[in-house]
Amino acid sequence: MPSLSQKGKMMPASPIRKLVPYAEAAKKRGVKVYHLNIGQPDIKTPEAALQAVKNYPEPLVAYSHSAGNASYREKLAEYYRKFNIDVNPDEIIVGAGASEALLFTMQSIMDPGDEIIIPEPFYANYNGFAINAGINVVPIDSTIESGFALPPISEFEKAITNRTKAILVCNPNNPTGYLYNMDELTTLRDLALKYDLFLIADEVYREFCYDGKEHHSVMHLDGLENHVVLIDSVSKRYSMCGARVGVMISKNKELMLSAMKFAQARLSPPSFGQVAAEAAIDTPDAYFTEVLEEYHKRRDTVYEAINNIKGAFCPKPTGAFYVVAQLPIDDSDFFCQWLLEDFNYNNETVMMAPATGFYSTKGRGMDEVRISYVLNVEDLKHAMKALEEALKVYPGRK
Repeated sequence: MPSLSQKGKMMPASPIRKLVPYAEAAKKRGVKVYHLNIGQPDIKTPEAALQAVKNYPEPLVAYSHSAGNASYREKLAEYYRKFNIDVNPDEIIVGAGASEALLFTMQSIMDPGDEIIIPEPFYANYNGFAINAGINVVPIDSTIESGFALPPISEFEKAITNRTKAILVCNPNNPTGYLYNMDELTTLRDLALKYDLFLIADEVYREFCYDGKEHHSVMHLDGLENHVVLIDSVSKRYSMCGARVGVMISKNKELMLSAMKFAQARLSPPSFGQVAAEAAIDTPDAYFTEVLEEYHKRRDTVYEAINNIKGAFCPKPTGAFYVVAQLPIDDSDFFCQWLLEDFNYNNETVMMAPATGFYSTKGRGMDEVRISYVLNVEDLKHAMKALEEALKVYPGRK
């Protein structure tokens, strides 16, 4: 039989999706599964976006411009100006989700063997994107004790080598829910300038900030015009994960010309997704006010429940809709599978993502899980009760 590529063998399974067969089997047994494993909001997509697709006026579905529809990029530039982010349509490339936008970025600025520094835990698919691009992730340790704040600058400087090309942060953070402040972003700016590195920021959760905290974009940092890349998406903002529309934004003309060649190689981003995304920009502010109020309640429900469980702990998230919780368990991969295979409480169980998949360092996250608080408050209460009861009987409890 022909052999497979080393890249294919190295590609990690998604910690978010790899337990799906066990969840499906549990449902077949009649067990209700609360899905807290994936960042799929249950909030309704704005009606304007749905209607724009239903009322698509063209007689055929054609390729768009490789950078995305001009009308969409023009409207995006207006959207960003509301956040004091000054970009023009030529500084935007639309991708099939933020995933493709980040791949374009990695492939454009790094050669095989080059290094990208990322504070861990980080979004699990960053590992997969790096393998796809043939580059190496260099993790910097952030800790649950600090609430997953930005690690000290000294830790970054220790990790920088002659192969280092970029630093990547997610703000607000997936999986931790941490929101970086302006002082932390300024530290990253100084690092990028000192070592002539790219600073890539995944800001797809921009609208999800709690307790009156303000989101600061890397595009607000002075003097970084040729170093900054902003990654964004409609998936969470408008509850449109299946639209698969994201963007990369940079004022670095050479970078954008390079990225455009990768964009041309895959022809164009999704047409219907762009139609929906363009219409969604007109979503009234009231939509986000209601959504944010709802997520405040969900965040508080999960945070309070976790910290009331004996032996469990999590910091209070200030952004996104995730929390990394430390549990009295020996192996988060086994625990999350056990919840689906061998446990139920009143015929209910909970599906979570083992935190091991959100680290690049082997052995980390063994006693941590990522919880997505994307369900309504009542469902979250049931899920947290199931988790509490599970920890009482789990055979690998520490």
